[in-house]
Amino acid sequence: MDQASTTKVNPEVIKTMLPLFSRYFGNPSSVHKYGREAFEYLEKARENVANLLNAKSNEIIFTSGGSESDNLAIKGVTYRHKDRRKLKGPHIITSVIEHPAVLETIKHLENQGFRVKYLPVDKFGLVSTEDLQESISKNTFLISIMFANNEIGTIEPIEEIGKIAKENNILFHTDAVQAIGKIPINIDKLKIDLLALSSHKIYGPKGVGVAYIREGVKLEPFIHGGGHEGGLRSSTHNMPGIVGLGKACELIKIRMNDDIKHLKKLRDKLIKNILTINESYLNGHPTKRLVNNANFRFTGVEGESILLSLDEKGVATSTGSACSSMKLKASHVLTSIGLDPIEASSSIRLSLGRENTEAEVDYVTNILPDIVEKLRKISPLWKK
Repeated sequence: MDQASTTKVNPEVIKTMLPLFSRYFGNPSSVHKYGREAFEYLEKARENVANLLNAKSNEIIFTSGGSESDNLAIKGVTYRHKDRRKLKGPHIITSVIEHPAVLETIKHLENQGFRVKYLPVDKFGLVSTEDLQESISKNTFLISIMFANNEIGTIEPIEEIGKIAKENNILFHTDAVQAIGKIPINIDKLKIDLLALSSHKIYGPKGVGVAYIREGVKLEPFIHGGGHEGGLRSSTHNMPGIVGLGKACELIKIRMNDDIKHLKKLRDKLIKNILTINESYLNGHPTKRLVNNANFRFTGVEGESILLSLDEKGVATSTGSACSSMKLKASHVLTSIGLDPIEASSSIRLSLGRENTEAEVDYVTNILPDIVEKLRKISPLWKK
């Protein structure tokens, strides 16, 4: 139950990838037969991703993953506006609960002289569109707000944010890594200019992702070299990975409605049963949340201890985002929604995937009450 950190590669995806290691091993940049064959696979994968997002194929840029996609979009756009560092007022607007791939990138730019406005969130993790509107100045050129939070699952008001950005002639970037496959995304309807997605979150291989760049949006190149991917990201293509991602997107588009229905049923049962435990609470929005995400806190117990106890019983969970789960510092997401460090450290995330079953949900919710009770008996934080 840690599917938000990664998913198992779909067998159909693996089957589609295999010929790219052997029979169709050519470099798609080559003009001979082997290169042309590989190029056809490359463009088919690009088309599959575009279809999932209701985008154009030439707007799809292949990368090594979600973090690179965020970096490419944010830095690429910002460096095109480097002259604005001399102007006064906030230039970039983001939120305090973004994934580190966004927050650390923007902090890096802030250290270089770009001005940044970090929007707060409410107790559910929602950004206020009123705060966003008030934060816009004549020098604001980029808004970066994640589609859905990776830790607490809260879905942000993306359509409203996109509308505000469009009305003010501001570029809108969203990290949609957790949302892809759980929420239908129509780029034009949502007025998104830049978007990041990652293959291994949607039953594809690791080490490959996509940066959606709306046609006409100008970026500085991220990796210089041979001019691959429209000159933005030079490097010989990871053909097996790209083809696997394309197939994963094709399957997601076909199966999304069934996946959403299945995951929502499991998630709701998980939440209902776990909240019967004394002094247990749901972190994040009760309804505006990803269908596969459930984040809980348990008074008087360390989340790390719960995680290890569940691991001994064969259950994988997380105490935060996988990218920072080895750190002992309290989650910036949980403290930003108003939890104190102790409350934040008493939280765990359970995230579901396509292959999870109702029997697995029953198993977890049957063993968790005893685990929490035993840990509370030895916890100095638990007040009987």
